Amino acid sequence: MTPSARVSGAIEVLADVETRHRPAADALRDWGLSHRFAGSGDRAAISGLVYDALRRKASATYLMGAATPRANLLGMLKLERGLDVGAIARLCDGSRFAPTPMSEDENRALNASLSDGAPPNVLGDYPEWLDSHFSRALGAERAEEGAALARRAPLDLRVNSLKSDRDKAAAALAHLKPAPTPWSAVGLRIVLAADAKSPAIHAEPTYLKGAVEVQDEGSQLATLLAQAKPGEQIVDLCAGGGGKTLALAALMDNRGQIYATDSDKRRLAPIHARLERGGVRNVQVRTPGGDADLLADLVGHIDLVLIDAPCTGTGTWRRNPDAKWRMRPGALEQRMKAQGEVLDRAASLVKPGGRIAYATCSVLVEENGDQVQAFLDRHKDFALAPPTEVVKALGERASDFLQAALISDEGLLMTPRRTQTDGFFVSLLVRG
Repeated sequence: MTPSARVSGAIEVLADVETRHRPAADALRDWGLSHRFAGSGDRAAISGLVYDALRRKASATYLMGAATPRANLLGMLKLERGLDVGAIARLCDGSRFAPTPMSEDENRALNASLSDGAPPNVLGDYPEWLDSHFSRALGAERAEEGAALARRAPLDLRVNSLKSDRDKAAAALAHLKPAPTPWSAVGLRIVLAADAKSPAIHAEPTYLKGAVEVQDEGSQLATLLAQAKPGEQIVDLCAGGGGKTLALAALMDNRGQIYATDSDKRRLAPIHARLERGGVRNVQVRTPGGDADLLADLVGHIDLVLIDAPCTGTGTWRRNPDAKWRMRPGALEQRMKAQGEVLDRAASLVKPGGRIAYATCSVLVEENGDQVQAFLDRHKDFALAPPTEVVKALGERASDFLQAALISDEGLLMTPRRTQTDGFFVSLLVRG
């Protein structure tokens, strides 16, 4: 396919997303099925165009003065890809499979600049209704923080210390040009250009042998800051596919016991194969079913409960940009209710002197500090571990990390702009 045809394809997919109110991944899959002549490179290029357009939807709409899929795509080509008006016009030359030529209004809009006086939600490319929430969480820098959440994320890997070390894994993946992550001692980062195809990491021998797992550095840090130790009894209460369970097992050197569970057994489905591939031997998966309390025998006996809490996912918008435009206020309320319930469940499991590591991939105070404060009001026998103690898990990087992260009374917040990670909140609560 020509570059112009790829632009036309991306506009078609964006129109499908908007018309049918569906995830971009579904629309892209259906487009590929109905355009089988498109090769893998074409599909990857169209996917990149679509996700970049969704990342810059608010700013492109503002620049172009129109909210159509075409306006979104053309505005993105200038704002995100850095194309000048002439280059965009050549893509829209009206030839076979190319978009129709640009109108005078489109030319005029693309010759203008995005005003510094644009609203913060436009400069930060997030929904207008979230502005008050972003203001509370990120203050006067919310536009810059939002803009960082709108950029493409790198591919981060966690090296499995049960099977390899960072130098060996980096050497095995040298053709992908990985670099050490700035904070995690077991992280590797592969930086991707705006139009680059994501590497097939799941087909790499290093991955197939269990030496690396795909995991954003923010998620790695959330696990590290929980300070799991060999020999401990740990519950991963919202284990999902097992990413943090695997990281905990490596930190514990396969010693002690991890109980991995989740409220939805479907989310647990991938964990078994991942545990086997990673050489993990100290995990017991407890799959929900029936009315019995799967963790009743553990009440009051656990050293650490890790909660990767259900949340709005505002911190992961770099990887899932269409989610921010599908998010509604009701979703926030539902997540807050679920977060309170899972925190209360964790409290019953922790023994005296034990701790809860509460983490979300959200930047919103309502899901982070507010939940922690409400928990402490309900459970007077718990207290916050000071951030200066929590970050000691990062060793020599601890001091710099304290300067980079956003520290509050209730915990610490990572953001793409501050820590070059996904948005992640972490709080450590200790039982007296």
